[in-house]
Amino acid sequence: MTATEPVGTAPAAGSVIAADVPQPAPGATPPRTPLIARAAAELVGAAALVAVVVGSGIQATELTQDVGLQLLANSTATVFGLGVLIALLGPVSGAHFNPAVTLAEWWTARRGGAGVDARELAVYVPSQIVGAIAGAILADAMFGEPLVKWSTHDRSAGNLLLAEVVATAGLIMLIFGLAKTDRLRFAPVAVASYIGAAYWFTSSTSFANPAVTIGRAFTDTFAGIAPASVPGFIGAQLAGAVVGLALVAVIFMQGQKDSGQPSA
Repeated sequence: MTATEPVGTAPAAGSVIAADVPQPAPGATPPRTPLIARAAAELVGAAALVAVVVGSGIQATELTQDVGLQLLANSTATVFGLGVLIALLGPVSGAHFNPAVTLAEWWTARRGGAGVDARELAVYVPSQIVGAIAGAILADAMFGEPLVKWSTHDRSAGNLLLAEVVATAGLIMLIFGLAKTDRLRFAPVAVASYIGAAYWFTSSTSFANPAVTIGRAFTDTFAGIAPASVPGFIGAQLAGAVVGLALVAVIFMQGQKDSGQPSA
């Protein structure tokens, strides 16, 4: 759900990097990685993420009738699964797994920042959506559920949409704030921890991802969402992404050097 630094780009402690060797900007897509490999990483990552979310939800409902314990099991599995996926696939594709993150990167790239270009955007987003759908079907298959059964879990209430705005805004602010402060190495732990917390402090249980939202419509299980609720959730998530980028621009704005003052 985030963009991470490619492995091997950060210098070892105490090493000196030649001034004439260009270094990738924080949050930039790893260089020289073939686009097909990045698309595959996004597809597999989104599929695995949804399989974790849906599969752990099914498992939880089979083990206990306590809704609190079900949510605890579901959120715990998601935290660990997401952290592992970001650590594993971040060096390949940036580990977005999320059209909101990819769109935000594309927007920052258009304005002179690091991020994906239009061609990469057009490849990443379909890969994420296809992967998310495949992940839901895979989870259903593993637990003997119908492979495709539209969810009947209505999530159209206004408070849930507000929660999705908040959850997505926080996610975008976290990812791009880490990039602005050159701390993307903490993304696997930070992003997974945030999503785990947002399961509990948002009424929507923090989907915060249009691809995951679409995928979860394909399963009529604990983690499902009714197809009629999907457009509202996606709209709220995109609005949250805009809010998140605005917060990044304000909170992490870089101060200008005062050239009129003599140096010490």
